[in-house]
Amino acid sequence: MTSKLHFDPAAHLLTGPTGSLPVASADLLAQRFLMLLEGQCLEQNVVAVAEKYGYCRQRYYQLLHDFKAGGLTALHPKKTGPKSNYRRTDAAVRQVLRYLFLDPDASPAVIAQKLRQTGFPISLRSVNRIIADYGLQKKTLSPQSTAQSPSPAGGGAKHPSVPAAAARRPPKPRARRAPGAG
Repeated sequence: MTSKLHFDPAAHLLTGPTGSLPVASADLLAQRFLMLLEGQCLEQNVVAVAEKYGYCRQRYYQLLHDFKAGGLTALHPKKTGPKSNYRRTDAAVRQVLRYLFLDPDASPAVIAQKLRQTGFPISLRSVNRIIADYGLQKKTLSPQSTAQSPSPAGGGAKHPSVPAAAARRPPKPRARRAPGAG
């Protein structure tokens, strides 16, 4: 009697000589183990088995190496991407906080520019994330409504002699005179 196991990735079903066993489609651990089982124990072509499960030959051997080194738990999918904050280092975070406390009105763009000038390769987005992580976001004021409620004195504006549009404009900066000029 020959023992033949077969896994159908489309149906997510492991079939043997005496029955079948369903494997959940989201269970990558079981699928990776079955791939290694088919490739190593059932004397099938490794490349064909890897392609059947959606992997290349190189990835098959990576998984086999991981399995031999760490067992079944080594087949768990690992987190991808950077493993550390290589841009948001502790020194960069300290500098962002320092610049914020030295100049509370500094924008994140100004802080990012200062950091880049001092040798920290950091983006504006990273500065914004640091500020958000420490809860130091600036409160944005909502624009004042144009319709003002009338005051009890009967006037709509604070100064009746100044039009409402002029009252909302910021004052113009004054030009300084050079010392000794007239």
